[in-house]
Amino acid sequence: MFDAFTKVVAQADARGQFISTSEIDALAAVVSDSNKRLDAVNRISSNASAIVANAARELFAQQPALIAPGGNAYTSRRMAACLRDMEIILRYVTYSVFTGDASVMEDRCLNGLRETYLALGTPGASVAAGVNLMKEAALAMVLEAGTYCSSGDCTNIANEIGIYFDRAAASVA
Repeated sequence: MFDAFTKVVAQADARGQFISTSEIDALAAVVSDSNKRLDAVNRISSNASAIVANAARELFAQQPALIAPGGNAYTSRRMAACLRDMEIILRYVTYSVFTGDASVMEDRCLNGLRETYLALGTPGASVAAGVNLMKEAALAMVLEAGTYCSSGDCTNIANEIGIYFDRAAASVA
């Protein structure tokens, strides 16, 4: 896992070249958006329990078979595992937002997750639906007018956050 700066340096070193002007400009953009990035991570992290709980509540309302006897989230043990997985995915999304790079999420969270769910008989489409519900809630919080984005327009950060959630949903579907 590399942050944006380490990745640029490693790539330039592998090429045996100096860091290019375009790479410096890209890093300057990362720095200029850093307060927005930190604000977004803080907003999502401080509301993580509500994001997960509300997404799970909505998912189970949409797909009641999941919590019915014989469903994948039936029994408190399975429900707890479902909530734990949703929280882990949300946490890794925030790591990706913080670093501006999805590699930590890919390496430590998503790689092999689909295969694990297949082996356990967990419906990937339901997990993806839960991830999408978390995405909606997180983006609503990040884009909430007047309460969060004191640093200006947060559309770019919100789009980036959406991409990380989309990657997570696609990896389990």
